Amino acid sequence: MQAVDDPMPLTLADVTIRLSGRTLLSVSATAMPGEVLTVMGPSGSGKSTLLAFAGGFLDPAFRVTGRILIGDRDLTDVPANERHAGILFQDPLLFPHLSVGGNIVFAIPQAVKGHKMRRQIAEQALEQVGLAGFFDRDPETLSGGQKARVALQRTLVSAPHYLLLDEPFSKLDAALRQQTRALVFSKAKAAGVPIILVTHDGADAEAAGGRVIEVGTEAEA
Repeated sequence: MQAVDDPMPLTLADVTIRLSGRTLLSVSATAMPGEVLTVMGPSGSGKSTLLAFAGGFLDPAFRVTGRILIGDRDLTDVPANERHAGILFQDPLLFPHLSVGGNIVFAIPQAVKGHKMRRQIAEQALEQVGLAGFFDRDPETLSGGQKARVALQRTLVSAPHYLLLDEPFSKLDAALRQQTRALVFSKAKAAGVPIILVTHDGADAEAAGGRVIEVGTEAEA
């Protein structure tokens, strides 16, 4: 995994999100490097909208005040592709036209040169999550849990400055959810970057540890 040289805290500074004149949520919080900040609430509570703001892809129909910072750097007006955010969604979203290993190679920073080196990094990433020898496999041949592990490693090899987890366990069955949750949190914390998790599941928040912010039931997009 590519490491961030100097991990910095992620701060949501007096962030208020509104839609059509109605306030969806207001949050002020900081996630330290290696720490999970959980935003918990039911479907329709605005939590995914907050994650979209943090990632830089919030629909312009929403109105936002406040700032998001990584260390002292203000990211509020920085384009999504320049924020160095790693994101895990409910679905793994693997590229079907690439092999399992190709999915991971795609995310390795361009500063890492050479086909051999990039493949080696991807193979090591797969081995770390019990998928040694899967480099040339078609993603469609993987189970749901295997796809989730590939998506996790693809995110981590990109050397993100912070991680955003959008209910990444919600579509897994109970036994697999517990196993995948433990893997994701251990790997994410080991990366030493701040993490924001949004979830409706109290078990996710308990497993994550760290601060929990509960949001209400105002409608979200």
